[in-house]
Amino acid sequence: MYAYNSEAFKAELNQLGLRLTPQREEILRIFQQLPKGEHLSAEELHHKLQDHQDKPKISLSTVYRSLKLMTHLGLLRELELAEGHKHYEINQPYPHHHHHLVCVKCNKTIEFKSDSVLKIGVKTTNKEGFHLLDCQLTIHGVCLEAMKRGWPSGIPEDWLCPKAMT
Repeated sequence: MYAYNSEAFKAELNQLGLRLTPQREEILRIFQQLPKGEHLSAEELHHKLQDHQDKPKISLSTVYRSLKLMTHLGLLRELELAEGHKHYEINQPYPHHHHHLVCVKCNKTIEFKSDSVLKIGVKTTNKEGFHLLDCQLTIHGVCLEAMKRGWPSGIPEDWLCPKAMT
């Protein structure tokens, strides 16, 4: 579980003139309790929130606003995965940073670590006079199971990387 707690979140919100609502606190709790490697879309989070009968109801628009705020604060990490919509996870600092390998056919997502990606990010930001905040890599490919089911059928020819095919 990530060490970011309600008190730290509350302090950051107070600095912005905002408050820690029960809904925001519940969203934080859900993300902290997610199993390793699990990511949630806004709709999936909303569904999980609706499952808790004892908690205050939260609208989908409030979920979207909360996700945007929590991403802006650096608490959550926004991911562009294969399904064409955003997913979110707790933003864990180094050395817990990881990257994603996503199958474009079945949406299987694998997390992996790579110090070389971080090194390239640091080198590039330093060279350009930036300060590195986040460094994430998402690799899109086709998994072995999807290939067994007939890949590359349905993938446009111009999407295929010629070097990967040899």
